Amino acid sequence: MTVLKRKRNLIKLNPAQIIVIGFGSLIFLGTCLFMLPIATHEKGQGLSFIDALFEATSAVCVTGLAVVDTGTTFTLFGQIVLLSLIQMGGWGFMTTGIFMFIILGKRIGLKERLLLQDSLNVFTLSGVVHLVKRIILITLMVELIGAIILAIRWAFEMPWKKAIYYGFFHSISAFNNAGFGLESDSLSKWVGDPTINIVITLLFIIGGIGFTVILDLYRKKSIRKLSLHSKVALLMTIILNIVGTLIILVSEYDNSNTIGNFGLGNKLWASYFQGVVPRTAGFNTIDISQLTISSQVFMMALMFIGASSGSTGGGIKVTTYAIIIFAFWTVLTNRNDVNIFRRRISWQYVNKALSIVVAAISFIFIIFFLLTYTEKAEMSKILFETISAFGTVGLTAGLTPDLTPIGRILITIMMFIGRLGPLTMAFALLKTQKESKIRFAEEKILIG
Repeated sequence: MTVLKRKRNLIKLNPAQIIVIGFGSLIFLGTCLFMLPIATHEKGQGLSFIDALFEATSAVCVTGLAVVDTGTTFTLFGQIVLLSLIQMGGWGFMTTGIFMFIILGKRIGLKERLLLQDSLNVFTLSGVVHLVKRIILITLMVELIGAIILAIRWAFEMPWKKAIYYGFFHSISAFNNAGFGLESDSLSKWVGDPTINIVITLLFIIGGIGFTVILDLYRKKSIRKLSLHSKVALLMTIILNIVGTLIILVSEYDNSNTIGNFGLGNKLWASYFQGVVPRTAGFNTIDISQLTISSQVFMMALMFIGASSGSTGGGIKVTTYAIIIFAFWTVLTNRNDVNIFRRRISWQYVNKALSIVVAAISFIFIIFFLLTYTEKAEMSKILFETISAFGTVGLTAGLTPDLTPIGRILITIMMFIGRLGPLTMAFALLKTQKESKIRFAEEKILIG
């Protein structure tokens, strides 16, 4: 009787709540594994509960923020657990679950398909299981290619076994936009290395444009035939990457603490890498804490915008940002319709985009406000860390390792919200109301 009651209660949960519970379960599993003595080099003990929770959340939410050094703290077992959590987190809870169903040969019912549709943020229910298979195939192929190239490059300066492991670890971390590295200074040793810069950035850019865009490119093979979503996602990605590179180059050109002492070639590589990485990747080739305040502010904006919908990245998403910009232009020009590439966008999507932004700003402000109580640090560093956690970026201005226990819990919550999306969290927290048939009298209110 109790089992049946639990099943009925589970059925009553909305898709957002089920996804939250699913991600929470993965994080709980990772936390337990990181607390095992076998997970760390510290004799007789694993990570403390708060540190294990932080690391597991950062991995599942593909963020990359860390309170311990990945390469020196975790054993091979701990690092494999970390990679597994990154992979499952990058795919998403429902995609991982459906993948296990496929392997076990179990039937995938309508309820699972509906949850998968909500998790992947796709328009229709048809072909979602086929989409999962494609997502897994694309992921493994891209990660394998990236790992091979990186392993060959690193084989020139380290033993080949270590080079292969480095290649696979960083390829998985990069494609899933996680940003975890095995070196304490991330990728700073290879700041001017063309192979490392190109391969790592391509991996997280491909992972960040979204699986639906990748499949659309594969099927259509022509820019003109792409869906509106793909066109907007690609255009915004290109624009933000170019602008980001130029801003970092101009802002840091004479900064001796970052790229000021580099030659022109290394300046360009460093600017390019740090210009595109805030779109949720988390690696760094220069010291983020030494960036000018102008660069940090601009990076916060990029982290807030994030990657594309249906990708391994976070943020409000580039398509959300694009819709708001075009809606703003529509209001300024006194037009009735929001038009993008000769296509009309429903005001329903505009309202949803605005809701995402309002929810994101609200969550960021609450966590940021609470952190000002718990952390004795500069306001800019606290805000940078908060937005980095929300955007599941993983870049740090140097505050994360020194966070108080309460501060670590707050950033953990922020990473969780950022990965699932502010609107999904809002849906999960609030009880869904049926649409009321009552309409009240209309009245005007002054705005602006």
